[in-house]
Amino acid sequence: MDFITEELTDYCVKHSDKEDNLLKELGRQTHLKTTQPRMLSGHLQGMFLSFIAQFVKPNYILEIGTFTGYSALCLAKGLTENGKLITLDNNPETSLLAKDFFNRSVYKNKIQVVEGDAKQVIPTLPNEIDLVFIDADKNNYALYYDLVFDKLKSGGLIMADNVLWSGKILDLSANKDEKTKAIQSFNEKIANDNRVEKVMLPLRDGITLIRKK
Repeated sequence: MDFITEELTDYCVKHSDKEDNLLKELGRQTHLKTTQPRMLSGHLQGMFLSFIAQFVKPNYILEIGTFTGYSALCLAKGLTENGKLITLDNNPETSLLAKDFFNRSVYKNKIQVVEGDAKQVIPTLPNEIDLVFIDADKNNYALYYDLVFDKLKSGGLIMADNVLWSGKILDLSANKDEKTKAIQSFNEKIANDNRVEKVMLPLRDGITLIRKK
């Protein structure tokens, strides 16, 4: 992945559609008001999420990990006329920023923020989910996958972010950190799950598309 330089990324951005004004402002505010702005999906990945959502045309999207709401706004572009996106997070400070931008968007009546522990919230959600985006605490990726799987429609799609974990997934040593171990374990779990079709892409920090058969 070393050949994917910042210059090449900028080239890709310049040859893609421009970022809309609301997302651009959200990006600026995220850098000004949060301590980890690199968690933001950003323009290129955001466009990818929008494209996928528009192909799927979901009635019901579940996002696990809201942060400041950039990815939710991108995913919402694919919702059907009566579609809904539920986004889960347990950080009230970043959720407050996300809510502000949701309310300023055309999707304000389609996006619902649920604050709380995703492990407890997911089992209470209705079935028939069309699209899931997992971008939360890495130690629980495998658990979130298991919790949403039976709620996902046949043919539905799960997208998991950060699956390359800054290249740390190549670390085979015994003393690697717990998050790296968790992502490695999740990746192996998906690779060996015959109930799904999957493709891992080296976009930004890695994203895996998982389609339920």
